Amino acid sequence: MKTALVLEGGAFRTIFSSGVCDAFLDGDLPLPDYTLGVSAGITYGVSYLSRQSRRNLRVLTRFASDRRYMGMGNYLRRGNHSYFGLRFSYETIPNELDPFDYDAFEAYPGRAEAVVTNLETGLAEYLPVPRRDEHNLLLQATCAIPFLFPVYHLDGQPYLDGGCADAIPWKHAFDEGCDRVVVVLTRERDYEKTPDKSLPLIRQAFRKYPRFVETMESRAQRYNQCRRELFELERQGRVLVIAPESTAGFSRTERDLEKVRALWQSGYFAGRSALPAVREFWFGQNS
Repeated sequence: MKTALVLEGGAFRTIFSSGVCDAFLDGDLPLPDYTLGVSAGITYGVSYLSRQSRRNLRVLTRFASDRRYMGMGNYLRRGNHSYFGLRFSYETIPNELDPFDYDAFEAYPGRAEAVVTNLETGLAEYLPVPRRDEHNLLLQATCAIPFLFPVYHLDGQPYLDGGCADAIPWKHAFDEGCDRVVVVLTRERDYEKTPDKSLPLIRQAFRKYPRFVETMESRAQRYNQCRRELFELERQGRVLVIAPESTAGFSRTERDLEKVRALWQSGYFAGRSALPAVREFWFGQNS
């Protein structure tokens, strides 16, 4: 058996997933063989793999209202081209203010991959997360929501947020030989994505990347179909899915710290409730 954890993105909604993962850590659940995440899913997920319980909650509640972390003023800073303060968020915080444990992440014996979308092909790519990158460049690229982040060039190829092409990459986990896949969603089970209202802007801004534009045009349809197939596999007992009860009124850049704490707590309770089932599913253990 080969175990996998798949983490959907969703910007700050991913604090739900952090709550789930923190419950797994508190429950002494062994880490999976393979961890695959999209956008904030893997950016938050590496703190799970470094076994730093509650680090994401601490960072978000401490810095969500900090203008250096996010805000329109960041667009005005030379070389930033982002709603988020990239150097502050991806370097200053993990390297100075709330240190990320690179040693513990390096010791994780499994594989950790992030999803990015190649603008030239319009397809998802699944790249290994470097164990020691104090600039966290791949984690920036996987989170690069169009218009809120710049385009990232890795090995000469242009990339944006992995969720554009593969928002819930459970199929890739099976492609990699995993047969015990746990998926943590950041939207309710009855959620249905609608076409992006920014599509006219995307068509204009990314006209030199026609395949990426096509990917964005079909994004909602593909996302909803992906979820239908996922829930069918869940009914067959082939995957285990954890999803929030509600994210109503929660913005993807939520600044209300009480809402942030509440969604983390919802994830934590969901993780605690699911812990026996996950342990049995992954390892055949009942306790």
